[in-house]
Amino acid sequence: MQRIDLFVSEREVDRLCRAIREAGAPGWSVMRHVTGSGEGGEISEAMDFSGLGANAHIVVFCEVTQLEPLRQQIHPILGRFGGVGFVSTAERF
Repeated sequence: MQRIDLFVSEREVDRLCRAIREAGAPGWSVMRHVTGSGEGGEISEAMDFSGLGANAHIVVFCEVTQLEPLRQQIHPILGRFGGVGFVSTAERF
């Protein structure tokens, strides 16, 4: 099983969830108001009030055969609106 972690602007969550559904993923989880620090700099909770800095974390679990359809749906959105995604192998606990 594969795990996809997407870190995106909260404004793009609905668009990405539609793309994930269209790609045939069995489901996803969304965590809003994600804060942290990375290559793009630090996102503080104070930025949530304006909506300009609020980020979300979307987690998708899927079979390896679904990765390419997901990549084809998600990559253009990340390229246009920003955000990052990571793929890793997951094992059911």
